[in-house]
Amino acid sequence: MTTSAIPEEPIDLQIADVLHAVRYPANKDEIVEVARAAGASNELISIFDGLPEQDYANVDSVTRLIGSNYGPGVF
Repeated sequence: MTTSAIPEEPIDLQIADVLHAVRYPANKDEIVEVARAAGASNELISIFDGLPEQDYANVDSVTRLIGSNYGPGVF
């Protein structure tokens, strides 16, 4: 992943790039840390920080929640 490009990407691509860099299973805090380390936008960090406190088994388990919370336009 090229971290310098992440903040300039559309939000859905930022989400995909960060989530594919996460080692699963992962909790919300680990996902937020990967996003910060990747240089993700504040908007994306806020989205991840708003996830419920739980362990996520894979990318799909995170994207389902993001899609239900933010609608189909985000992911």
